[in-house]
Amino acid sequence: MVGFDLIKAGGWLMAPILACSLVAMVIIIERLLALQRVRVLPERLLRILRGWVERGAVNRQEIAALPLDSPLGRIVAVGLNHHGSGREILRERIEDTGRHVVHELERFLSPLGTIAAISPLLGLLGTVAGMIKIFQIVSVQGNSNFSLLSVGIAEALLTTAAGLTVAIPSLLFYRYFHARVDALVVQMEQETLQLIDVLDAETGLAGQLS
Repeated sequence: MVGFDLIKAGGWLMAPILACSLVAMVIIIERLLALQRVRVLPERLLRILRGWVERGAVNRQEIAALPLDSPLGRIVAVGLNHHGSGREILRERIEDTGRHVVHELERFLSPLGTIAAISPLLGLLGTVAGMIKIFQIVSVQGNSNFSLLSVGIAEALLTTAAGLTVAIPSLLFYRYFHARVDALVVQMEQETLQLIDVLDAETGLAGQLS
């Protein structure tokens, strides 16, 4: 009940600030789950790829066991589908798929950054609205009626506090998720480059034997 009274005292601008907080919370939870390393870079897939790199050849029997439903798995699937197409074509297809995968990893980060940017502005707007209300009360009734003045003061302070409360964690998670995506992308690039080397070496060996 106290929380509702605070929201009510903050004025109508508390509604968009609360909406921003709910959207930010949903995005944060979704990205925390989606950007888990085990989902992006499954350990079994990494183990199989590193085995291929060590042997310098693809084990056909292991292809069926690859978990290709992960972001890295999608890139590997494209590489296997274009096996024998030549290094340049193989690299081009993998890089194209990689761009789509990175775009999916960064999904919802732009809205989260927008929330981090506009939440304090909404709070500032609420502060301005509260100050205007205070000046209107003073101009009409003077500064003797503190109960009416407190309404404008509460609106000014509460919206500012609410805006910052939403913006600070949103910005922290926005930065964290970007750093997380960068780290995952670097590792995916390393794994795919090694896969390209293995597939290209097999293609070159097959050409020499033929």
